Amino acid sequence: MSEPAPREWGLTAALPGVTAAVVFAWTYWCFTGSSAPSITVAVTGVAILLVAACALYFVRAGGSGGFFGTLFLALGLLATVATADQTTARGEVVSCVVRDVQVKDQQSVGEGGATKTLYRLGLTCPGGYPTEVKDGPKATVGAEIRVSYDPDRRVNPSVEGETSPWTPALCALLFLAAATGLAGRRRPAPDTAPGHGS
Repeated sequence: MSEPAPREWGLTAALPGVTAAVVFAWTYWCFTGSSAPSITVAVTGVAILLVAACALYFVRAGGSGGFFGTLFLALGLLATVATADQTTARGEVVSCVVRDVQVKDQQSVGEGGATKTLYRLGLTCPGGYPTEVKDGPKATVGAEIRVSYDPDRRVNPSVEGETSPWTPALCALLFLAAATGLAGRRRPAPDTAPGHGS
């Protein structure tokens, strides 16, 4: 099996960590910066970074390691975006009444493939905002809950005390570590495979 040169491996192995740092900085600034861009520009920026990083990683790593490493890199970068979202302060709190509850079962990627039940809560709040919590706790119609939200509406509202960056941050670290570990694995080149050597 051919091995990448140390310098080449080092550059590829550094790509997940460097890209994650850039994605986190960009996303966090988009959520909190006083001169942050529009949501469209923010999402476009993240998409460009993610696609460019994954394409570069795949080309440099190559082989089956490159394929799976690219997959882990993409998942790690998405978890990095979620970490930035959960880290962002939601500075206002309001008491709202649950208007309706929608239940959805979703397969969890980073939690052993277990099924997670998501509760989307429609809300009636003073002032008309927030109108919903997309991933809230189990609740009944008519219940009163306290909701944290960003007055600038750049991040999704959440039930008070429910946001925590630790879970997505851990997932990001695991996926990025896997991508880093796979960065140096290459399939044998055709001229070095058994029976093809000179």
